[in-house]
Amino acid sequence: MKILITGGTGLIGSAFITKYQHKYKFVVLTRDPNKAKRLLPSSQSINFIDNLSDKTELDEFDTVINLAGEPIVDKRWTLKQKRSICQSRWKLTNKLSQLINESNKPPKVFISGSAVGYYGRQGDTEINEHYKDINEEFSHKICKVWEDKALLASDKTRVCILRTGIVLANSGGALQKMLPAFKFCLGGRISSGHQYMSWIHITDMVDAIEFLLNNENCQGPFNLTAPKPVTNQEFTKALAKSLHRPSFMTVPAIALKLLLGEMSDLLLYGQKVLPEHLLAEQFKFNYPNINIALAELHSK
Repeated sequence: MKILITGGTGLIGSAFITKYQHKYKFVVLTRDPNKAKRLLPSSQSINFIDNLSDKTELDEFDTVINLAGEPIVDKRWTLKQKRSICQSRWKLTNKLSQLINESNKPPKVFISGSAVGYYGRQGDTEINEHYKDINEEFSHKICKVWEDKALLASDKTRVCILRTGIVLANSGGALQKMLPAFKFCLGGRISSGHQYMSWIHITDMVDAIEFLLNNENCQGPFNLTAPKPVTNQEFTKALAKSLHRPSFMTVPAIALKLLLGEMSDLLLYGQKVLPEHLLAEQFKFNYPNINIALAELHSK
């Protein structure tokens, strides 16, 4: 199987390529092939391209996996940064759908990224893929247009949308940003700690992508989250326990709002998201429980 993948040097993409490099052939779309070669395994099954300008169709590919996008939490949300976050996702996804639609032998599946931010802030309501009472904030706008542009290809191929939660991994991602404070005994809950965190272990993340890739019955949106979301307070206690550190600090909401502006909403509010579609298709999670997931990550 030959896979065109975008975002191949990111947390999820690089983990997927590394795990399945001996099973699939990859063509990685990247702005900097030399950097990508340094970050990814050296393998004859991995090749690189830096643009799609010479492509008029995607007949040569069996699958397209689209994970590219400007990081959402790396910079304050200025108007310029908001445009960058949106356009880095929307333009490429639109181009991929266009090329799929122009293919005589289109890829059999188009797996495209999104996030649980699609639902907006939701308190402690349990959210599945059918949930319609959306809070239409910036995170929803990003994901709604992103998904709509991927679904433009649905007449020519099977489209799976990855509504991804917080991905927990040893290298990169949200966990890496949290660890220093906890290791210096400065970790603790954010504000009240009652907001839910919908998370997923990196192993389950990449396995779920491969599961969707190979199961022809799967299409539409899938919540890529563990079946047991936790509150921020529960998460911080579990993280502190896995590191053998205390978790008595509290980060006040006002401090986050002053420091991060609108972006602080991602930390102060949450969603209790359940992976109903994955479970209905009999996907088995290796790490459904936050304590088990964090213990595995910190055992390495």
